[in-house]
Amino acid sequence: MSDQPLRVAIVGYGLAGSVFHAPLVAATAGMTVSAVVTSNAERASQARLAYDGVRVFDSVDEVWPRADEIDLVVIATPNRLHAPIAHAAIAAGVPVVVDKPFAVTVGEAQSVVDAAAAHGVPLSVFQNRRWDGDFLTLQRLLGEGALGDITRFESRFERWRPVIKDGWRESGDEADAGGLLFDLGAHLIDQALVVFGPVTQVYAEIDERREGVQTADDVFVALTHVSGVRSHLWCSAVASDLAPRLRVLGSRAAYVKHGLDVQEDALRAGGRPDRDATWGNENETQWGTLGVGDDATPVATEAGAYQRYYAGVAVALRGEGPLPVDPRDSIEGLRIIEAARRSHEQRQVVVLG
Repeated sequence: MSDQPLRVAIVGYGLAGSVFHAPLVAATAGMTVSAVVTSNAERASQARLAYDGVRVFDSVDEVWPRADEIDLVVIATPNRLHAPIAHAAIAAGVPVVVDKPFAVTVGEAQSVVDAAAAHGVPLSVFQNRRWDGDFLTLQRLLGEGALGDITRFESRFERWRPVIKDGWRESGDEADAGGLLFDLGAHLIDQALVVFGPVTQVYAEIDERREGVQTADDVFVALTHVSGVRSHLWCSAVASDLAPRLRVLGSRAAYVKHGLDVQEDALRAGGRPDRDATWGNENETQWGTLGVGDDATPVATEAGAYQRYYAGVAVALRGEGPLPVDPRDSIEGLRIIEAARRSHEQRQVVVLG
């Protein structure tokens, strides 16, 4: 790679592409949004207004003949297209970032990893919630030994959205990998694997609660880790009362945190980390607590830092460090998602080999 900015093509300019990926790429030193792929005229106009000189293509097939003009392809399309487009990018020799979920199945994901290795093409998965402020805080507390030996990890992404939306995310086609298990569940599982390691057993309850919904909108997954820690994970669109975002129980103390990370709302409002000196900072009224019972005291939440993901990608593409997320981690996440679906269907615990 030269010292020129890395030219990035964003494939898909819906919520993921326009709100998460493009702003974070543009905020990263040494990167520029060079191209956007969308067949939607309104989104194309939005991209041109947001990024000077950006080229807009109707189809991803228009990108590959220009592969020598692109340094990174970011795949932010509907889930069913993740693996096919990743294969096309790898065949063209272009480094790839794939939004989560990495693919629809473990087999699909493994085929992409194998192809990238065979062609020597850098490949990563956008697991941005590794840089949520509350998760960074938990990792710091674990590193300090503040909680002692962990016995139970409770983690939730709950919302109250009683009316379903149109679109593939709540359709019933399995090939779309819609629903909360593949969406927020992919984040919850990834975080559990990062802090507590491999899993031996999976149990799940996967429901469709809202009228007319055809995909999972209320999910519980229980994991038993090799370490002995038990992770209880919830994601729901029908939570009429919001439980703690994190509740982590240890032999010395507990860490309890309410409320979601502030970065998503900031991005939706048009914010960018390079334009906000207080990016990712949470008001102290939202801080979690550390301790036992009435002796628990507030603990400052680390600043959320989604920008670290693409900063890490830029470093890796310049040959100066590893990619920030190993795609094999996301294969493990998909393996747990598949086991969770089997557990629900069979109404039993699934043992992983």
